[in-house]
Amino acid sequence: MIKPLNWKTPLLIAVVFLIMLIKSRYQTSSQDAELSLRQAYSGAVDSWPAPWVDAGIEWQALAEIPALAPGDEHLIALGEQLFFDPLLSESGQIACASCHEPELAFADARKVSFGHERQAGRRNAPSILLSGHFQAQFWDGRAASLEAQVLMPVQDPVEMAFTLPALQQRLQTHATYPAVFAQVSGETTISLEVVSQALSAYIRSLRWRSTAFDRFMQGDSQALDDVALQGLHLFRTKARCMNCHYGALMSDQQYHNLGLTYYGRLYEDLGRYAVTGQVKDVGAFRTPSLRGVSQTGPWMHNGLFSSLEGILRMYNAGMPRSQPSETQQQDPLFPETSHLLQPLGLSDTEIQALKHFLDQL
Repeated sequence: MIKPLNWKTPLLIAVVFLIMLIKSRYQTSSQDAELSLRQAYSGAVDSWPAPWVDAGIEWQALAEIPALAPGDEHLIALGEQLFFDPLLSESGQIACASCHEPELAFADARKVSFGHERQAGRRNAPSILLSGHFQAQFWDGRAASLEAQVLMPVQDPVEMAFTLPALQQRLQTHATYPAVFAQVSGETTISLEVVSQALSAYIRSLRWRSTAFDRFMQGDSQALDDVALQGLHLFRTKARCMNCHYGALMSDQQYHNLGLTYYGRLYEDLGRYAVTGQVKDVGAFRTPSLRGVSQTGPWMHNGLFSSLEGILRMYNAGMPRSQPSETQQQDPLFPETSHLLQPLGLSDTEIQALKHFLDQL
């Protein structure tokens, strides 16, 4: 005897069919979106969709790192020798390369660097790979040029703790340096100007290696996978990154307060204000380049973040916005987090896509 069909069976079949139909349509829609996004970014950079930036932002299109003019090979060789020589420090134990290691993208993978007698510095040592492309130097921009910057760590009591006259004398009485300097400058007397020029020439000679993103901008449409491409689009739109990170360097070379000043507390750092004395610069730091960013952690001016995902989640929340205490209500220096930072509403999937894109830089 044939049993009557259970009324639940057709209903179950219908539900399964509906789920399969929805899934199929979702997959088709997702594939269409990926195809549409790839088409939108298939042309030259200047044909890409317009970025989402605030009014008044003079953004520039993302671009490849431009080549710098080749320097004098003898000056570069001298600069390289000086860069790796601990004789530039008072103790004879700390070289420029101690905080800017080639194997670590010319950074040092520490929150803050160790200096003279193992003193801890205040700020994270940034990569110097692109320093030759920047105008002002340091997180606070206190050096107007690379030539001015390279001798400042030598004199810093926490870093190399030396004096320029003592450095000059040490080099002048060295067994081999006078002959090397004479070959470069034609002078038997070693000058600090040539020391500065040589170190700067070496730093400018450091070459940027081509990345997946470079190849993508050069026309290799498959250099970025679908997730990275989604991350690129988010970077230029919903994530609002292009308000500060644009151009070949992915930096506006300006100074912004990200809410990490620690004002009135331990680890307070007033940033650019210590250079300019202008209230608007309290807690402001230079926008770093994002090129090679995945290799240069920990991140931020104080090395606070040990993961890029952590940074992205903080940006997604709009960054910290400290409120003044009762005693700080009338404090004219109380810092304000940049108005460019806002809650973004990125999903976990979007955050992962954005991070994946940053890994390609």
